[in-house]
Amino acid sequence: MSTHVVVLGAGYTGLVAAKLADRLPGVRVTLVNERDRFVERVRLHQWASGQALPPRPLSALLAGTGVDLVVDRVESLAPDRRTVSLRGAGPLGYDLLVNALGSRSGRPPGVGPGPLPDHLHSINEADHGDRLRARLAGARSVAVVGGGLTGLEAVTELAETRPELEVHLVTGRAAGADLSARGARYLRSVLADLGVRVHEGSPVAEVPPEGPVRADGRLVPADTTVWTAGFRVPELAGAAGLEVTGTGRMVVDEGLRSVSHPEVYGVGDAAAARRSDGRELRMACATGIPGAQHAVRSMAARLAGRPVRPMRFRYFNQCLSLGRRRGLIQFVRADDSPVERILTGRAAAVYKEAMVRGAYLAQRHPWIPVSA
Repeated sequence: MSTHVVVLGAGYTGLVAAKLADRLPGVRVTLVNERDRFVERVRLHQWASGQALPPRPLSALLAGTGVDLVVDRVESLAPDRRTVSLRGAGPLGYDLLVNALGSRSGRPPGVGPGPLPDHLHSINEADHGDRLRARLAGARSVAVVGGGLTGLEAVTELAETRPELEVHLVTGRAAGADLSARGARYLRSVLADLGVRVHEGSPVAEVPPEGPVRADGRLVPADTTVWTAGFRVPELAGAAGLEVTGTGRMVVDEGLRSVSHPEVYGVGDAAAARRSDGRELRMACATGIPGAQHAVRSMAARLAGRPVRPMRFRYFNQCLSLGRRRGLIQFVRADDSPVERILTGRAAAVYKEAMVRGAYLAQRHPWIPVSA
């Protein structure tokens, strides 16, 4: 009898996990995704700024495999019955489940669940990128809230692509706080060259239609606000009774299996995978794809009755696009802390683009390293 593996989510980690699991002997795979296309999430700031991106239909990416694609929305999990409830197709049974549903944007202060108001936008999800793109067509000014990698890429892309806009960066910490001193200096030079107005040192308390209001009471005037501060994961795992962290990420063992329901694997942003030193891996494509590879390696060992080896992982760099012409590659130690070595300018932009294309190539031709 075959083992039915159901993978939830066809992002960077889910698609890799599904295609690799499909190669395991005696396994059949069902991939569930809300859309019939692969979303290059790391390019959504390009899309929102008005640039054209090629379509990525899942049917083409799955061609030649045995993966069964179900385009539907996951409503709930019932791990004790090993079923997934879908909005349109009803319950779907599984032997092993891979949760690769990823993360969503954080919510601004005072903004509850449901659609965001017209002036407030996100950039981390496909439908939000579509909405922001339409909004910016008639905008005069935009404030990007959040000084993390997503916020920095978004604000520089908007400023470069749409020079007619008045562009603000609003961050509670110093711009480039996670970079080395050299990296932060270069970032500031690019922001200044692009005409980005930087507001730092005070978090945002509320976001009325007039623009973000900082905790110190000062208003940043903007008719459009883009919120990039923080991430949150879907509540499905916690609601189903799986053990989760305080932020809702699945607690997993060294094989990326749920510690409470070992027939469920967690990969990417959905799971709190840890390095050998116990440090939780940050949410990133660079950690998600190796995690998907390791989860399938772990699954193969389980099905063959072999012991599961822990995942070996270290950080090498943080890659930022700063528009299409410049970039910043911040080299880091194994624990992700920055060193003074950086790569900047056009060379860094080419490097970053190579990383993005490599991440997409991994979706077309996924592989598992011999050692990990």
